[in-house]
Amino acid sequence: MPVDLPIDAVVDARGLSCPLPLLKAKQALNSMLAGQTLHVMATDAGSERDFQRFAELSGNHLLEARVLDGEFHYWLRKAD
Repeated sequence: MPVDLPIDAVVDARGLSCPLPLLKAKQALNSMLAGQTLHVMATDAGSERDFQRFAELSGNHLLEARVLDGEFHYWLRKAD
């Protein structure tokens, strides 16, 4: 996890299949303020493509994407 990144909300989507990890992330972002950071944990390999594309289309910023111990972790900053 990025050391200097404050996390404002966490979505644990481990064990959920596509499109649920992205759907849960969208719901969380909807309740967040601009500039806040969301950490999403997922186990669905399809989420890698989904989160990259979602960031491009939505204007939210995918700050980082990492695979840690077979899990996919995403850090998104809500767009202004």
